[in-house]
Amino acid sequence: MSERMEYQTGLWATIVRELKQLVSRPIYVLCMVGAPLFSCIFLLSLMHEGLPHKIPVAIVDHDHTSTSRNFIQQLGSQESVDVTYKLNSFTEARELMQSGDIFGFLIIPEDFEAKAIAGRQPEISFYTNDAYYIPASLLYKSFKTMSVLASGAVVRQVLLSAGAEESQIMAKLQPIATDMHALGNPWISYSVYLNNSFLPGLLQLMILLVTVFSIGSEMKRATSREWLRTADDSIIIAITGKLIPQTIIFFSMGLLYLSLLYGYLHFPMHNSIWHMIFAMFLLVVASQSFAVIIMCFAPSLRIGLSVGGLVGVLSLSIAGFSFPVPAMYLPFQAISYVLPVRHYFLIYVDQALNGIPLYYSRVHYVALILFAVASTPLLPRLKKALMRQVYVP
Repeated sequence: MSERMEYQTGLWATIVRELKQLVSRPIYVLCMVGAPLFSCIFLLSLMHEGLPHKIPVAIVDHDHTSTSRNFIQQLGSQESVDVTYKLNSFTEARELMQSGDIFGFLIIPEDFEAKAIAGRQPEISFYTNDAYYIPASLLYKSFKTMSVLASGAVVRQVLLSAGAEESQIMAKLQPIATDMHALGNPWISYSVYLNNSFLPGLLQLMILLVTVFSIGSEMKRATSREWLRTADDSIIIAITGKLIPQTIIFFSMGLLYLSLLYGYLHFPMHNSIWHMIFAMFLLVVASQSFAVIIMCFAPSLRIGLSVGGLVGVLSLSIAGFSFPVPAMYLPFQAISYVLPVRHYFLIYVDQALNGIPLYYSRVHYVALILFAVASTPLLPRLKKALMRQVYVP
């Protein structure tokens, strides 16, 4: 009889109880499997080309000379530009950009060829719709590059007609030659830049929400005391038994991310993949511990979900994915290091992109381990809330 009771309580009984809850409520399947899969498929397919190609633009040519036609042809040959419209006025181009049919347009003035040959500096005007940041940035770069190249081509033609040699002309046009190298992401791929940060960030968000929901639901449905009884009234066994199935599922989703990014898509991986696998496991456990800390201080389903969602969403900005942390105000720099995904991101930069020895990432691994155990001293506080079993709507 005692063996039977021991089997019905304890760690294994708590795990079985949690597994029954996971399969009985579709919200768990949706948040733990559906949402991570959807975000992965959506982001990877959205940026599968790395950079936007053939962005529609319009050209307003008031010159109609061979020079302006050659300029338009060279502009259209660029990979990021698609000269979709050739218009007659600024108004037409502005209306097309306001309607979203184009993302930018360029105006070639009258007497463009004559003024260029005479050295009177004709002005080329171009406009980009910065409401769409990435297309506008690419078009600005293309327009700027073509304007500089057009100026150099005119100067070259004038100097050739004056009898200058080609070597002398190039020395004047480009006195200093630049040799640029894009380290870590030589393809300038937005997929490499964004998906290695956004996917772990979204995974952390779902871990926070699911962990908070699973604990808060026990209070809301008045089953927290039953949960503790199943765990022999041990809060450590209760939390461990509840989170182990979730840890396995979330870690499996993390492994799927890593296999797609570094195996199937061949994103930069300049060190052992095991370093990133270990970091992903620590990210999952640290995020769960962070959610437990939230519930220890705010043992309410409503408040816990609000705080967890806020932390998860802000992590996408404050963790340094899109804006460098050293350029932030000091309080935000400090907050960024309180987020588990920040340390995972720095491990990714060190191990996958730069390929430096594991020793130099030890601080961030230790930080994630400390996150994973940081909730342990606060568990007695959570146990008191579970024993009260009072739901605050």
